[in-house]
Amino acid sequence: MAQRRVENKDSNAFLNAHCPKESHVFKVVLLGSSSVGKSSLAYRYVKKDFRESLPTVGCSFFTQIISVDNTTIKFEIWDTAGQEKYHSVCHLYYRGANAAVLVYDITRKESLEKAKVWLRELEKEFLQDEIIIVLVGNKLDLSPSREVTLEEAKEVAKRENILYMETSAKSNHQVTELFMTLAHELLKQEQQKKKPLQTTHWKKSRVDLRETTFHQSKCCPK
Repeated sequence: MAQRRVENKDSNAFLNAHCPKESHVFKVVLLGSSSVGKSSLAYRYVKKDFRESLPTVGCSFFTQIISVDNTTIKFEIWDTAGQEKYHSVCHLYYRGANAAVLVYDITRKESLEKAKVWLRELEKEFLQDEIIIVLVGNKLDLSPSREVTLEEAKEVAKRENILYMETSAKSNHQVTELFMTLAHELLKQEQQKKKPLQTTHWKKSRVDLRETTFHQSKCCPK
């Protein structure tokens, strides 16, 4: 199975002594139909550029390092192929993931249905408190041609108790916010793990990501 690797140069700074003492490595997997913009989202976030990507063959791998609340986070971003012929092996890539981004194209309603299929697959692999899941409607720059309304998508996310936001890899709308939100949610999850075992079952919190803004800073200088 082919795998393309794209690694940010700042990754070498992960073990730099000048970085914050606390650090985490989080595996994030991008799932969704072909041509919904998974690769473009990852490339925009890591390389700060937009590229109309060819279909991913197997899986591509990106890394990015950020500093959040005096904590170093290294994202290992797994961009999976959306073609149907790779569906049966994608579980090999999302196994052990800390977060999953279910991407659909707001101009293609069938891509939202496919995202729901991926959600059912994740439910077979993970317990509710084992993974952070965010449903992402991409290609907001094509909103005049949208087939999935904001209200419809938000209702899906609410019903499934997962996060939701809309992005545009092309215009760079809320791409950084997406990953910063994942960072904050993953850190909250880590804090929950450190608390004494409670009698009630912990559930992930939901936030309205449309109004959320975070500030990103690199861990260490290039």
